[in-house]
Amino acid sequence: MSYNEADTRAKLIDPALRERGWREDWIRREQTPGPFVRTGNGYERGQGRTDYVLYVPGPGETDEEMLPIAVVEAKAEDATPDAGMEQAKRDARLHSVPFAFATNGHQFHETDLRTNAARGPLPMRDFPRWETLRDRWCRAVGDAAPLHVGSDAASPLWTPPREGARYYQRAARRAALEAIARGKNRILLPLATGAGKTWIAVSILRAVAMAHQLRRALFLCDRDELRNQALGALAAHFGSDAAKATTRDPSTNARVVVATYQTLGIDKEDGSASFLRRHYPKGYFSHIIIDECHRSAWGKWREVLDRNPDAIHIGLTATPREIDTGEADAVDAAEERRISADNYRYFGEPAYEYSIAQAMQDGYLAAMEIVQSEVLTAGTSDRLQGVERERLQGAAVRDALTGEVRDVDDLREQYGGSALEQRLLLPDRVGAMTADLFERLVDASGPLQKTLIFCVNVAHANAVVQALNNCYAAWCQANGETPTEPYAFTCTAQSGRELIADLRGSRHRAFIAATVDLVTTGVDVPCLQNLVYFRYIESPILFHQMLGRGTRIDEATGKRHFTVYDYTNATRLLDAPLKQRQAAPPKERPTGPSEPAETFRVEGVDVRIEGGEQRIGLTEDGKLEFLTLEEYGHRIAAILRRDASDVGDFRDRWLVPNQRQALLNGLADRGFNVGAYRSLADRVDTDHYDILAALGWGETIRRRVDRAERVDGWIGRQGRSAPILTALADQFGVAGTEALESRFLGQLASVRAAGGLDALRGVTVGDLKRQLLATDAEWAA
Repeated sequence: MSYNEADTRAKLIDPALRERGWREDWIRREQTPGPFVRTGNGYERGQGRTDYVLYVPGPGETDEEMLPIAVVEAKAEDATPDAGMEQAKRDARLHSVPFAFATNGHQFHETDLRTNAARGPLPMRDFPRWETLRDRWCRAVGDAAPLHVGSDAASPLWTPPREGARYYQRAARRAALEAIARGKNRILLPLATGAGKTWIAVSILRAVAMAHQLRRALFLCDRDELRNQALGALAAHFGSDAAKATTRDPSTNARVVVATYQTLGIDKEDGSASFLRRHYPKGYFSHIIIDECHRSAWGKWREVLDRNPDAIHIGLTATPREIDTGEADAVDAAEERRISADNYRYFGEPAYEYSIAQAMQDGYLAAMEIVQSEVLTAGTSDRLQGVERERLQGAAVRDALTGEVRDVDDLREQYGGSALEQRLLLPDRVGAMTADLFERLVDASGPLQKTLIFCVNVAHANAVVQALNNCYAAWCQANGETPTEPYAFTCTAQSGRELIADLRGSRHRAFIAATVDLVTTGVDVPCLQNLVYFRYIESPILFHQMLGRGTRIDEATGKRHFTVYDYTNATRLLDAPLKQRQAAPPKERPTGPSEPAETFRVEGVDVRIEGGEQRIGLTEDGKLEFLTLEEYGHRIAAILRRDASDVGDFRDRWLVPNQRQALLNGLADRGFNVGAYRSLADRVDTDHYDILAALGWGETIRRRVDRAERVDGWIGRQGRSAPILTALADQFGVAGTEALESRFLGQLASVRAAGGLDALRGVTVGDLKRQLLATDAEWAA
């Protein structure tokens, strides 16, 4: 009987590697883990996917001086030896290593990614020794002459990166240092927004400094927010040797200067000597890093590079590699193609790339679901073509700048999509789009979702906010809810900036921000659940900057995914074919037996719409079947009732972390994903406890926030413990049961402000959890 993959690795590959001189501490197994993967009980830490990463020692041959050089993809003994080669090459590129190997334990195939040369099959007794691979790497890196491992040029490569750095951060850092070792002084690093470009830049400078090759560095960006962020990261490594340049202080005593190009005055047009020329002579900097190099309009920071031609120039960008909008005659698109071409012409091919699609696949950025919706009102016939004058007869039309009513006969023959709201404001259209969005929010999990809407201009944003607040007021009246204030607000350079903190942190107010581009970049709101495009966009650069506001994972609220509501076909500008779902009207789904089943992913599970009904995928005994939500729920209920005698028993087990985990693991082992079921049932604002108690024993499903507020009476009777219990209940309202078990609970600002966990008197966190998860019978009592 042939070995499976695990046995092949343990019994064939591991001994072969050791026989060829690879020490155990030079081998890393199951690398490239994402931080989270979706399971039946929500999310858990990823386990990794690269079978082997092989490291070679540095000149000192110590454990601290190692460099990853190859990946090995293993397959079962009865597979062909090259079966894993494509996966090996993909992982080698992700790790930025030159050699990819695939093996079945008996023979191996090899690909050199630098030359694309391949060889094999060869017996495992001929697998390259570590010295052989290191020598081959040195010859390849050295270009004209081999690179000596102990040379000054190579020394930054042997400096260890920060503990806990993500695999792609280490790879990008190493790729840049390799390029520097080859003598290249122009380096481009395109990485997704939220991937940690600043950390990578700081790590590169730190490695160069540790190798005694850093004279003076400039970190250049185009906004104060980015300057302050970079300074904080640099100060953690360089201390007072890192300082920001201001118009009053050029910080010429600092080893690392952080500046905006506005401060340097390099876009002065009056002919006077700029701040840059007055304080920093030619050749002053040995290393220059340009943050978001695509955004600085190229010419504005070119003078810095021209005055320091021998410095190492590193460009950081979140711009997609290819600029292709499908609109060759669009002015913005043509300009972006020029900027992109200039970047690649100056820096050359990227040393390393990490796309938003890869980051989402790895789990480092929040997963994204795209809902495309087309609201056809007031004669608008196409999201990009716009509207013809004759189709506006009888519609309300206002001038977008003055607000005056326009006579349709005085309008142009045709207005493109980007002109709507920019020149013409169509109140009926704004009303229809906001009503559609509001209904979708209600259908998803309720109106109280942190949402960012991109509008055309301030007048458009104000109109959207007014319409959404009217929708919310009507909904509150119809449902007997007390409105929260403010609900929707305009956030522009002129107003609303003071509410960003509430958008980011408050769970009781400031839920929807309508903006133009104030928060497209530089302002992070990790808890955003939705991004909405009401604005026509032709710029891939701008689109990805906007998208970056929603991609961050938020530990505080448990956010692992977000939704893009696309009303203007903006998502056509994505840099990769991420999964999209065409939205049917709210509360409706495609029907009819002739329609093909549509499959999409929700919380990592395949979901189909068949005959107008959602069906969720379940794999049992290796067979995939699609069940209705009702059937899926019935199967979960049967398992729960076998494991717990009644709802009281279930609740008692849920309150004990290891018993709760055992219950959830039992479901996950059988292929059930509670998170996906909760999302499809439109109950993402509830704790998993409510979902399962309802399925198993018919308990009422209650929102986390409702449970948190319901215990106010009990908390009020707890005397001096009341403030801290209120803070803890608020945490449950945000993230559920597990929020009260976090080892960081006592460090939260709201908990510390209430006196910390030591302020509990005669009552415990466990007592609060029991009150929060009261059963229907206990609530009635």
